[in-house]
Amino acid sequence: MVLLRHLLGDALRRLRLRQGRTLRDVSAAARVSLGYLSEVERGQKEASSELLASICGALGAPLSQLLREVSDNFALAELAELQNESVFTGVGELSPDMASVPEPGAPAEQLRLGRRAERTAAAAGSARFAVAPGQPEFEQVARRIGDIKDMVPV
Repeated sequence: MVLLRHLLGDALRRLRLRQGRTLRDVSAAARVSLGYLSEVERGQKEASSELLASICGALGAPLSQLLREVSDNFALAELAELQNESVFTGVGELSPDMASVPEPGAPAEQLRLGRRAERTAAAAGSARFAVAPGQPEFEQVARRIGDIKDMVPV
């Protein structure tokens, strides 16, 4: 599961490192403790909107830019998770429990799975969404995921 705090922390760290700044420098400018800023960057603490605004101000970057980058990365991560699910059910297709919506009055388990299918369909824009290897969309997502992995410090 992708956590927002991890993506926010990664984006903040990348921004800080691109500027060649230290944690100490940014923490002083943002008026936040060095340890807390470090925990935010490592995705160990949930940052409030006020704290994010302060850190972005210290970095000279608009909060909207940070959130846009995080949103794009979150969407890619969700797509990658959907793609990983289809690995277990066959390339290019969703598992049967996600592919169709059950009839009204169906058993509770089918209704639960049906709601999952509806959410997946809504997110994808169609009831049958999967990107198979070899398709241009798959290659584009695979490259972007590789780019993201390269940006994350180890």
